[in-house]
Amino acid sequence: MTFEGPELARTAANHAALSPVSILKRVERVHPELPAQIHGRIRRSWGEVAMRCKRLASALAARGISKGDTVALLAPNIPEAFECALAIPMLDAVLNANNTRLDADTIAYILAHGDANVLLVDTEFSAIAAEAVAQAGLDLLIVDIEDSEGPGGERIGAFTYDDLLAEGDPDFAYTLPEDEWDALALNYTSGTTGRPKGVVYSHRGAWTNAVNNVVTWEMPHHPVHVWTLPLFRCDGWCFPWTITLLAGCHVFLRAPRADAIYDAFADHGVTHLCGAPIIMSMIVAAEQKRDFPQKIKMMTAAAPPPASVINKMEAMGISITHVYGLTEVYGPAVVCAEKPDWAALPLQERANLKARQGVAYELEEDVLVLDPDTGTPVRWDGTTLGEIAFRSNIVMKGYLKAPEETAKAFKNGWFWSGDIAVQHAEGYIEIRDRSKDIIISGGENISSIEVEKALYLHSAVSLVAVVAMPDEKWGEVPCAFVELSGDATEGDLLDYARAVLAGFKRPKKEILGELPKTSTGKIRKNELRERVRDHR
Repeated sequence: MTFEGPELARTAANHAALSPVSILKRVERVHPELPAQIHGRIRRSWGEVAMRCKRLASALAARGISKGDTVALLAPNIPEAFECALAIPMLDAVLNANNTRLDADTIAYILAHGDANVLLVDTEFSAIAAEAVAQAGLDLLIVDIEDSEGPGGERIGAFTYDDLLAEGDPDFAYTLPEDEWDALALNYTSGTTGRPKGVVYSHRGAWTNAVNNVVTWEMPHHPVHVWTLPLFRCDGWCFPWTITLLAGCHVFLRAPRADAIYDAFADHGVTHLCGAPIIMSMIVAAEQKRDFPQKIKMMTAAAPPPASVINKMEAMGISITHVYGLTEVYGPAVVCAEKPDWAALPLQERANLKARQGVAYELEEDVLVLDPDTGTPVRWDGTTLGEIAFRSNIVMKGYLKAPEETAKAFKNGWFWSGDIAVQHAEGYIEIRDRSKDIIISGGENISSIEVEKALYLHSAVSLVAVVAMPDEKWGEVPCAFVELSGDATEGDLLDYARAVLAGFKRPKKEILGELPKTSTGKIRKNELRERVRDHR
């Protein structure tokens, strides 16, 4: 018996590419009257947002943007950034949303490496964008986004975002991609060992993780989601498409502030939010709080939140879901799935369980801790170390223009994360170390190597090693151990760091003295981590 033949062939009637492009069409058709965007004084329905997205796609198409072209974005959490996530894929073009905290040199590298054709930039970031474009040496179409809720800024583009929309067709007929494996987005890693790597997402992967979010978080229809997670972070962990799929409402904040978050809770009935533990600390530590009647869910990643913060959040009616992932797996792909009997456990025990990274998302094929030498699973004993490896539709296509790096990451049919962990008896993964000494501060990845290189340029520095130091506000911050060959104080070195490093990358403390070394001269970072704990 065979189940092949012309009568069983794949046709337009029985096969369609999996893509976020499908999502907006349904919402516009079924729920055009429902609220879609809240941003300061701005209120828009799904019918209005769909029209704006089609205008944007149409106008870009008229200017020659098509399959495979890169549309770069430099903007905070505003409606225009969200609309790009829906409109750019309509053209089978590739969205490259950039971190607004990057320096001009890094942005210039990304624009050139990603072969950007267009740059849409919020005017708050005009100066750094102009410097980046000049360094990149690209002939770009630049579009200024003038946000009515923003601080303003100089226009550097040929015209504004609103001008571009005015050129577009509100009835633009967009289609699904030719192949669901087509590139949809280009996101860059934090450059922990040099220049950032370009991570390419597919339509299939983005659609899968958008649906994954619904299942994993048990999300209902019509959620109200406040954007405290940056939209540029792994395309907002695919939540632009998730919330749209559920005909929810997006509440935008240019920058997360405690008062604005509480206003969103109380005035807009927020039900969901995502972000790093620093957002939790901000909510808990707010001097002025507002009451809200609804239950709220928060998804958090990066450093595990302290038990005391979890307790305070849940006492306020905000339940916490801890997740883990990387840029290469579309953001979070592992969840600390809470078991029903955890609720009866003492706080500290419950917090310890919730601090683990957890198990694979429902639509993740598999996540295991593997022996990096043999490629076989380690014992599920909570003590045997290995490397976290992923296999699924929500793993990147690969690294742009980096075949050797891609092959290394995809060894033996798995994506190797570089994170060292154990796997507990019930299958839950718990990270024990980061193989590349990444410091996660407020949700931002910081390369210890990058900070060390910058400090080495100081004439008085002989040796330097940077490790993570626990911090109640940021989760972790850089701490530098410095061996001097000249005259300098801790204050001198901190002042120097302010001049050469972005704010979030600067060491918050520098400890002077001789560094511990192995017999071959390598610095013993494990001892330095212990010193940090002892010093505190």
